[in-house]
Amino acid sequence: MRVPLLTKTITVAMTLAALISPQVLASSGIGKVDLVVITKSESNMALLRDGKILKQYRIAMGDLPTGHKLTEGDQRTPQGRYILDYKKSDSAYYKSIHISYPNEEDKLRAKALGIRPGGMIMIHGQNPRSPLSPEQAQQYNWTDGCIAITNAEMDEVWKAVDEGTPIEIWP
Repeated sequence: MRVPLLTKTITVAMTLAALISPQVLASSGIGKVDLVVITKSESNMALLRDGKILKQYRIAMGDLPTGHKLTEGDQRTPQGRYILDYKKSDSAYYKSIHISYPNEEDKLRAKALGIRPGGMIMIHGQNPRSPLSPEQAQQYNWTDGCIAITNAEMDEVWKAVDEGTPIEIWP
């Protein structure tokens, strides 16, 4: 029995797709992720699916990135496990994805210390008022505690991350 040409073409295409490296696939669109991991000490954000890193980005954070965010205005990025709970397409910083800080533990800590924990921590794009190029801006910590990437990178992350995706922020 002869296999039709279309069937052979589909089989060859599926075989080639299985052999293409994850880096090549990432450059053409990474698909949906199930976890975002920030490593503050490395200024790194990784997008993962099934425990495998699909893409990584250099990030900018607040002016004082070391340590866990405690109070409003401390220029720190929180640490812990949160949820990326909503997207904002009309952000002042291009596009943004909200991080569910403060969580219950953060709120209890702030209450015990008699301080306000702050909020509105986002992953977002570039500062539209910056005189620096996107690449130059990523070399500095310039946010108020948010996580910044370039606008082009934000477009990739926007497509890859659904609302409800967990995010882990490590020291």
